[in-house]
Order: sequence, then structure tokens, then C-alpha cells
Amino acid sequence: MPEPRTAVARPVIAIAGLGIESSTFSPARTEAPAFHPRRGTDVLTRYPFLTPGTPLRTAADWRGALVGKALPGGTVTASAYAELSGELLDRLGEMGPLDGLWYDIHGAMTVEGMDDAEADLLARIRETVGPDVIVSTSMDLHGNVSRDLVHLSDLITCYRTAPHEDAMETKERAARNLVELLVSGAPRPVKAWIPVPVLLAGEQTSTRIEPARSVYAAVDEVEAAEGVTDAAIWVGYAWADEPRNRAAVVVTGQAEEAVTAGAERLARGFWEARHDFAFVAPTGTLDECLDEALASTARPYFVSDTGDNPTAGGAGDVTWGLERVLSRPEFKDPSGPTVLYASLPGPAAVDTAVRAGAGATVTVTAGAEADDRHAGPLTLTGEVHAIRHGDHDAETEVVLRVGSVHVILTRLRKPYHHEHDFTDLSLDPRSADLVIVKIGYLEPELFAMAADWKMALTPGGVDQDLLRLGHHRVSRPLYPFDRDMPTPDLTARVVPPA
Repeated sequence: MPEPRTAVARPVIAIAGLGIESSTFSPARTEAPAFHPRRGTDVLTRYPFLTPGTPLRTAADWRGALVGKALPGGTVTASAYAELSGELLDRLGEMGPLDGLWYDIHGAMTVEGMDDAEADLLARIRETVGPDVIVSTSMDLHGNVSRDLVHLSDLITCYRTAPHEDAMETKERAARNLVELLVSGAPRPVKAWIPVPVLLAGEQTSTRIEPARSVYAAVDEVEAAEGVTDAAIWVGYAWADEPRNRAAVVVTGQAEEAVTAGAERLARGFWEARHDFAFVAPTGTLDECLDEALASTARPYFVSDTGDNPTAGGAGDVTWGLERVLSRPEFKDPSGPTVLYASLPGPAAVDTAVRAGAGATVTVTAGAEADDRHAGPLTLTGEVHAIRHGDHDAETEVVLRVGSVHVILTRLRKPYHHEHDFTDLSLDPRSADLVIVKIGYLEPELFAMAADWKMALTPGGVDQDLLRLGHHRVSRPLYPFDRDMPTPDLTARVVPPA
């Protein structure tokens, strides 16, 4: 039985982490500025539950080191990682003695030359802050959980919904569990880890539908057991090719029997449901989706251009889908069906449109600067419908009307998840005939708005057809790559503390 620890009335806790989903199947690279790092007290402003006067803020002395979160994208360069991790460690080293550390990450960061960047960074953090500091790790359920990451963490949890409507709730849980452990003086938790040899796309494992809805419902039941602190299931990240990429279960708590039994129950549930996971929406080729949308009376009709989804790690500048949309005869005339297309990065095209101004007709070329494997740069001639400056991700956005298609061009890539993303550009998605978005499953606002919806299985760095992407470094056997694989060992591995 682990020895009790000394209770700390008001613990000193640092916050640190780097978060991104990195597709190794995208030729794009991610540099340090993409993480928009926050430092010092500015870190605390990321979390509503740590605003002054809230119970958690009052319960501990919170100190921000460095937290950086990037839009999903390509592999992080070695130089970017060295720069950000070096500063993060320097800031931690200057803080003095700590009782706890909240490690706020995504869990699917790939760095050039590394296979498990989050575990590498946490190992270096532990070298800096010392072995007695208690670490609580919070993650996206599309992150990857290696044994090393579990070993280096005392508490670890992840989101329980996809789309991630509980992201902030999860972060608060990770912070609260850490404070409660430190204040109680209880021993370091028992950690039961089970790798589950399944790797599926997020669009096949949405908790909106079965079987993921029931698989994840069991998490609350396991967590409610006496002696369990937290329970979590990770789907893993499908668009990176590393040995750690697979599903996983971790349960933590003070009672080893309850912790291991809960972990095995969750792992069995995920494994046994593997054949039942299906796409969260009807799928088809892009042409099939467009044909069905045009034949339907449902408006607005949404089509996901899934293969280049920037919120899954796509480069965002694949022109393949837009090229086919603009080639359709139905959209050649301005009086044709109203189509909104979001989006395509093209810095030079944006500059040209901004110089010309709203109402001008311009010819510009955009796209395929990062990912030109499927189609080259696309030349468009159209009227400048709107210009907007100052966006956090895009910096500058321009809408170009080409026939009846309103194409959103951006200086930098941007996800379009909210109604205001369109209305800020003088576009009304509710009155459009078709809204085509580079996305996988629709985020909540778009899902609520869509009268109907299909997912187009298009090419790109986050192609939904995992078997054609060419994984060769993942640990095998692995479902669905090995459909007839034997039943794996799903007994709990109790991982010792760091």
C-alpha cells in the first residue's frame, strides 16, 4: 500500500503544455507561431473556471508557465518544438518549488524525429520540477496514450464527447482532481492502462450515435465506483503513423481492484464494438454528394469536404474539391443555386482582392502551396463580395463570388465551425442552397443548422479511407488493418508512478 503523502492546504500548481493534432500524411509543417503561446498569468485566462474568485482559483496558487495550442496541421518542426519546449522548461525552472503541475495537451502532436512528443516533454518537465510534483494530464480523446505518458502522469483524463462539447469540463475535472489529491494528502493513484488495438477516424466514432454513445456512457459508471477517481477512453489519432497510434483506456484511483476491473470493462466494450462503428453521416464521392444535394429540397444542405479538414490536421489548401465544384455546370451562372465554400488559403489572392476592394472583379490563383499532391493551384475569376481583417486564424478573409459559388479565401487556413464565421462575411448559410465545408463531422452549430448533410470522401492529408493512406509504422495487428486478428490481451496493466 503506497504511503500517504503530506496534505497541502493551498498547493502551488503550474500549468504547462503544447497541443496540436499533427497529420503525418500531410506535407505541411507547423512552426512555433502557430501555437499562439500564452505565458504567465495570461495562461490562466484560457480557463473560465480559473477566473479570480472561482472556487478552483481560490483553492490553489496557480502559476502559468507556457501553454500553446495550434490549429491541427502538419508535423511540428524540430526547431519549433525546441524553441517552445525550451522556453516552457525555462519558465518552470524559474518558478521555485511546486506541489503540482497540470499538463494541458492534445495528445496527437508529432514532432520531426520523435514518436511520442508529449511523453518526451513530460519527462523533461519532471526532470525540471522534481520527482515529488503531482502531475494531472488532460487530453483530447483523439490523443494517443503510451505507457510512458501514463507512467509520467499521476492523473490523466480526456474528453468524453465527439464533437467535443465537454472540452472545458474535462480541463476543469483534471484541475479539480489535482487539487483534491494534493489537499487530501492521499497516496499517488493506482493507474490501470490498456492499449486497445483499434484505430478509427473520429467521424466513425462520434458519441452522437451508437456504438460510441454507449461505449462512452460506461465511463461515468466506471468512474462512479468506490475507489475510482477518473476513467477515460481514447480513440487515438488515425492520421499519424506512429507505434503509439491506437485506442487506449486508463482508469485511476485509490482502489486497485476497482481501477483494474473498470479499465478492463471499458477496454472490452470498445473492442467488442469495433465492427459496429460507422460514419456519423451518409457518405459518398463528392459528385454523388453534390448530385444528391441538388436533387434534394432540404435547405441548407451541408456537404463535408473531409479529406482536407483543417481541424483534423489537413493542410487546408487542397484544391481538388473546389475545382470540381466550380466545374459543375449548375453553378456557372450567378442565378444558379447559392453555394458557400469554406475555405481555401491563398495569401497572394487575398492581397489582390483587398487591393481591388469589394465589388471589383479579379482573377486570382490560390491553394496547393502546402499540399499539391491531388490538384494544383486554382485560378478563379469572380467578384469580391466581402473583405474581413483581424481573424485569429485566417488573419484576413475574402469572399469571391464565382458564378453562384461564394468561395472564402484566407490568408492563413481557418476552420469554419460557427454561424458567425459566415455572417461576419455577409453570407447567410441558412438561406444558402449548399454549404460545403472542409470538415469531418459537423460541429454543433452547423449540425443544428443543416437540413440535411452528407460527408464527401475526398483526398487529402486526413483521408477518411485509412487503408489507402499507407500506414506502415503502427503496431500490428491493428483493426481495421487486420480484420481477422485474434482477440488481444485486454487485461489491465498497472503502471507504477514516475
